[in-house]
Amino acid sequence: MRHTTKFKMYYTVFVFIALAAFEHIIIGLFPPLFQYIASDLNIDVADLGFVSGVNILVTAISALVWGYLSGKYKRKMLIIIGTILWVLSVYLTSLSQNFVQLLIYQIITGIGLGCMAAIGFSVLTDYIPYRKRGLILSLWGMAQGLGGIAGSIIASLTATSTSWRWPFELTALIGVFLIILYLFVTEPNRGGAEPEFKRLKGDKQSYDYVIKAEHLKLILLKASNVYLYIQAFFMNIATGSLIWIPTLYIYKIIQQGYSMETAVIASGYLYAIFQIGGMASVYLGHLGDKAQRKSYKGRAYLSGVFILLTLPLYCLFFLIPMTDLDIPNQGSAWLILISLLKQIVMNPLVALLFVLAFFASAFQSANTPNWLALITDVNLPEHRGTAFSVANLFNSLGRTLGNVGVGIILGVVSVHVTEPYNHIVTLSLLQIFIIPSAICYFKMANKNVTDIKQVKSTLQQRAQQEG
Repeated sequence: MRHTTKFKMYYTVFVFIALAAFEHIIIGLFPPLFQYIASDLNIDVADLGFVSGVNILVTAISALVWGYLSGKYKRKMLIIIGTILWVLSVYLTSLSQNFVQLLIYQIITGIGLGCMAAIGFSVLTDYIPYRKRGLILSLWGMAQGLGGIAGSIIASLTATSTSWRWPFELTALIGVFLIILYLFVTEPNRGGAEPEFKRLKGDKQSYDYVIKAEHLKLILLKASNVYLYIQAFFMNIATGSLIWIPTLYIYKIIQQGYSMETAVIASGYLYAIFQIGGMASVYLGHLGDKAQRKSYKGRAYLSGVFILLTLPLYCLFFLIPMTDLDIPNQGSAWLILISLLKQIVMNPLVALLFVLAFFASAFQSANTPNWLALITDVNLPEHRGTAFSVANLFNSLGRTLGNVGVGIILGVVSVHVTEPYNHIVTLSLLQIFIIPSAICYFKMANKNVTDIKQVKSTLQQRAQQEG
């Protein structure tokens, strides 16, 4: 029986981590396809930036509703409904014939994706043992990053050989398989991973507390939450601009005399290869767990230091040219990949770019698992879905501003600077927002101590009442 329970737990964690990956595969599909969609539907690329921004914003706003519902109702049925929504709308996106249809279908997609973010987080935090929150949540965060990379690669590879519609059709098809997997998911008891309850009642603990409307003010104004909201906003202005990195690669590769088709394929591969450092999130989440066991300030200080280090690394990464490339023009996707891997070893500038990107993405990866663990630590179980959804709104507002900000600043910079240097200047300017993001971590450290102790005290009192 015990082995069966563990299997159900591992299976559910696996499904929801896969869910996080698919959310970002869908997000990652869009930017590499801008040129193809714009040409096919006869619209401006800037219009697609608007559609992408609206999708991100709708995802965040809908997550507020889904997050609140996750604190009141059974989450398994909610996640199935949300997944059906995005699967259907992603497929309809592949059938779009004009800008209006594309916008409407992406809005519906955003509503479905909001469910995945809020409820997936809520379920995971009720399964993850307190001492391993950073470690397990790092897998959830890493799945999001890998999903974004996979989406970019799928788009780059399939669009050049078929059409921009095929990646959306493929993703919708796999989404149907996910719905089947949900049917076998076991929903955890709310608060089931809290040590205060496990000590008293073992596996039979119950937690009947649900969110109420009057709790919203407490969630919104809790000091640690406020800093987490602001931190997410500033951090995602910087990281939101990074989805334009493949566009920078494309211009740098075309500048070396390669065709658009070769540049698109190569940029997808480079974007994936240069994000390998993000795998370090597992270790840095574990490191955050260790720091937090020593002091409730530890996780915040560790995260602040690491993300601050990404600023100079990314600026240098944007600045270094991608010269003396030796890849087959109009060659197959596999030949281009093999050539790029050789370039990392044989071409000093590409090797330097890889090293800078590795450490920049590694240090940046400290943010997600530790941010997720902090928002879990400072909120009661029934409040976590809503707290995460509010924070995710700030997250998405920042990402949208970073995304749209590239277009605005690029327009100004392009008057004075040519390709690809206008992209270099634009992306570097937006990394400045890392500084206030790191400051938020340092400022929230003392607030974490108070808020975590308050949560643990409340849980202890409730556990005693249950006992």
